[in-house]
Amino acid sequence: MENRNKKVNRVVLIGTGAVGCSYAYSMINQGVAEELVLIDVNEAKSEGEAMDLNHGIPFAPSPINVWSGSYQDCETADLVVITAGLAQKPGETRLQLVEKNTKIFKEIVKNIMASGFDGIFLVATNPVDILTYVTWKESGLPKERVIGSGTVLDSARLRFALGQHFNMDTRNVHAYIIGEHGDTELPVWSRASVGVERLEELPAEKLNKECLENIFVNVRDAAYHIIERKGATYYGIGMSLVRITKAILNNENCILTVSSYLDGQYGQQDVFIGVPAVINRGGIREVIEIDLNEKEKQQFNHSVTVLKETMKPVI
Repeated sequence: MENRNKKVNRVVLIGTGAVGCSYAYSMINQGVAEELVLIDVNEAKSEGEAMDLNHGIPFAPSPINVWSGSYQDCETADLVVITAGLAQKPGETRLQLVEKNTKIFKEIVKNIMASGFDGIFLVATNPVDILTYVTWKESGLPKERVIGSGTVLDSARLRFALGQHFNMDTRNVHAYIIGEHGDTELPVWSRASVGVERLEELPAEKLNKECLENIFVNVRDAAYHIIERKGATYYGIGMSLVRITKAILNNENCILTVSSYLDGQYGQQDVFIGVPAVINRGGIREVIEIDLNEKEKQQFNHSVTVLKETMKPVI
């Protein structure tokens, strides 16, 4: 007999473009949830994606129900992931997307909340920090349950680049990008390490400041290089979203550089921005306040200022 009282993890994905589908594909391959609902303004598209994904389930690590649904399916969802919106065009900054995607988001969040949704939001659409703020305001949910993908991908890109430089497993590289997910982001070199060795303590012949700066610039501008070559980025962010999803559903209490609400941390108020935070089943358990050096503090404050100025016309 079916156990109707068994609680399963339901994730609803809003937006079945390249990012959303990369996320869905990674979710199935990693066996993260028991239910995955796809919603898109183009219903035929979400139906086709659900059909295609279902045909790979015989090879998935665990059972999962995937279907094309409606906003009403958000009512009992544990997590709603939003990847819908207009994509970044070649030569366009993430912040230039703000007005177009803010309008789209307000309508999406209104429809989700009308279902009775009371879970956690995970936002990936750019400009992600501003759209996470919009989601928080429109939803009325506690700030801890509204999360942006922030600089999780940027930090992963930095770890990969440093791993390549040192010929070291990237999983043994510990480094963070914080700030806006975009042009004003910054690396926290003062806290970066390879294994147990801090970067700042390495001899000059291994790593100099010019080399570090080149690595960071390539990380910061990675999306532009990828968009120029293939039109969009989606695999990296798709896997980054799955990593955040696992941290939430598995109650991991792990540290990820997500877009979090600052309420006094880092001397800042009323802004969502990428900072290290502890993630668990309740969302953001706490924001970790790193002891930045003076240069890093100035760069971070500048990043906050740029975000707040860009938000003014739409908030």
